[in-house]
Amino acid sequence: MKILRWGMALILTAALTGCGYNDFQRLDEQASSAWSEVLNQYQRRADLVPNLVATVKGEANFEQETLTRVIEARAKASSIQLTPQMLEDPQAMQRFQAAQGQLGSALSRLLVVSEQYPALKANQAFSDLRVQLEGTENRITVARNRYIQSVQEYNVLARSFPSNLTAMVFSYRPKAGFTVADEAAISAPPKVDFGGK
Repeated sequence: MKILRWGMALILTAALTGCGYNDFQRLDEQASSAWSEVLNQYQRRADLVPNLVATVKGEANFEQETLTRVIEARAKASSIQLTPQMLEDPQAMQRFQAAQGQLGSALSRLLVVSEQYPALKANQAFSDLRVQLEGTENRITVARNRYIQSVQEYNVLARSFPSNLTAMVFSYRPKAGFTVADEAAISAPPKVDFGGK
């Protein structure tokens, strides 16, 4: 009887070590941590916007429509919160990405339009904010790449045998990753026109 108990305990221990439960815990924490860094960098960008807008408003003739778009995009991006628990919801991730994409586009437009204002380009505060914004965009890219990598590891574990059985038992669903906003436009070859005949 003792041998049977020891045998069952040994089989149960072997089954639990190979089920991937601890790997799910580790990778879930890793993905949550990576997501927190993504949010941190997006917040850093959102925090730069009011100072950027205030500096640009100092230019008397600056396009009001461009500023309004930036302010509205920031408000929308700030209103959509995506907690680590919501990362398994592809629609929530899509809404979040769309709002952040709109803010990124509005800021890009602001920077392009600002090129037409020599006094603004010469403004040291604007120049400093622009450098901070560019650095933040780079940090966002790095943080998103780390998150994508973390989600990939988690999702591979959730879909691979035998750990997929553990995923089913404990309801570990694959996490939503970042997607490309307009995949068709990116995959199309660029059109180049040198103004020739």
